[in-house]
Amino acid sequence: MRQSLTSEQLRAWSGALAADPAARLAMNAVARTSVEEVAVDRARLLAVQPSMSNRLDDWDAADQKRSGRCWLFAALNLLRADARKHLGVKNFEFSQNHAMYWDKIERANYFLEDMIELAGSEPDDRVTAFLLSNVLDDGGQWNMEVAIFEKHGVVPKTLMPETESSSNTSRMNASLRTLLRKGARLIREAIADGSALDDTDELKRSILADAHRILTIHLGVPPERFEWRWNDDDGAFHDGGHFTPREFLAKYTDVSLADYVCLVDDPRSEHPKNHALTVAHLGNVVGGEPVLYLNTDTATMKRLAAEAIVEEEPVWFGCDVDPHMEDKQGIWSADLIDYSAVYGVDLATTKEERVRYGDSAMTHAMLFTGVDLVAGAPRRWRVENSWGTEKFDKGFCTMDDSWFDEYVFEVVVRKDRLPEELRAALSAAPIVLDPWDPMGALA
Repeated sequence: MRQSLTSEQLRAWSGALAADPAARLAMNAVARTSVEEVAVDRARLLAVQPSMSNRLDDWDAADQKRSGRCWLFAALNLLRADARKHLGVKNFEFSQNHAMYWDKIERANYFLEDMIELAGSEPDDRVTAFLLSNVLDDGGQWNMEVAIFEKHGVVPKTLMPETESSSNTSRMNASLRTLLRKGARLIREAIADGSALDDTDELKRSILADAHRILTIHLGVPPERFEWRWNDDDGAFHDGGHFTPREFLAKYTDVSLADYVCLVDDPRSEHPKNHALTVAHLGNVVGGEPVLYLNTDTATMKRLAAEAIVEEEPVWFGCDVDPHMEDKQGIWSADLIDYSAVYGVDLATTKEERVRYGDSAMTHAMLFTGVDLVAGAPRRWRVENSWGTEKFDKGFCTMDDSWFDEYVFEVVVRKDRLPEELRAALSAAPIVLDPWDPMGALA
């Protein structure tokens, strides 16, 4: 039998609070100052210094603005770190708008194919309902961007620059979601009425044509072939010639996307380490490589990420970005903000507990551009965020190594760096997680 709150309980709690000097002090402080400022450990904040033994970045941080494209920004930042060497342009950027355009149209097709596959289920079936409630989000995962780049290539930002809608995606996404949910209903009704496969495919194509129209109105027309001429940072002129987006990617980067794999730390005991994981219905390009994770420990992730940085290669990673972050200087440390001390309430949890009970997931992707090594072990990391140059250290943040253990969930490394046990996992059948599993969260 459920029990309601009683006035006696509420009066007792209020009396105890009024009699507690620490609670009164905290209440007075939080009334005038943000709780993050009250709770920050100043000594810990000052201890996380920005110096790095190995630092790669000498470019300006990019800005995703009011969009959830961090995963695409992080990957394009990885590619541009290589391209700028070929071009002699320090602050060269690839078009993030171009990458999002192709992700959206491909993801629309992926969603409608899911709806055809699941047409026999009820709309409130858990899988179908989950997919309907998560239509065309901005976020994604590593294999999804690889699928986009391999199929559609990349272009310089000057050839498909930002639009109002690429920088602020909410209204565009809302229109696309309405269209695709309507399309899901029409497709399911047509199949239920016995439509032939050809008719269903034609209906799907008409819905995608409408999605293409909306996307192009918001984001512009992606170039199919273009001329590329530029001046490098020394003022020298270069005439590169004409390229398709795929040819441009191959010409101006040496990064072989197929050579990379995503390592994750899934802390739940039922998912063994040194084993592959995937997530049902998570993807964007039909026919592209599925999302694949190799589950390992953070010590392995750190070692491989640090090795890459020492060899002058930035590292894409995904994390739960908000906890224990001082957002003026951009400092992360696992013990930086002590809410328990402010409230007098024990809020301590483990990484596994947070994942299992919905309190933590990989919500944001960024790029490691530096590491501070002491006797070969990392003590802090430098991070390129994609929130512009006005925040933090001109857009770059400093992560204490303790934060990595608690809130970093994935790093992308080259397969040839993997230890033998993880290489073996590449060829094994992955554990298939449910679509709503925390490891399916979109960075």
